Amino acid sequence: MTVTGIITALLFGAIIGGLARLVLPGRQNIPVWLTIAVGVIGALIGTFLARTFGVRTSGFSMLELILQIVVAALVVTVVARAYRRRSYR
Repeated sequence: MTVTGIITALLFGAIIGGLARLVLPGRQNIPVWLTIAVGVIGALIGTFLARTFGVRTSGFSMLELILQIVVAALVVTVVARAYRRRSYR
């Protein structure tokens, strides 16, 4: 992967992670770097699922974007709960 690809993945991950946090009710007390990491993970898994279901993933695909945000929202929920439990100990 090139440097440009890595930068693009980080920027896209930040956007997906931010959108995932926006669709979730309440407040998620996780740091920005963790939001970006969760966004990148959600985007990768969402793209994998889209390809598995036969969705066209080249170019812009609204269904792929929705899958990425849903997966990232699920991961944000799990990570926020785990992070909150770790913070109290």
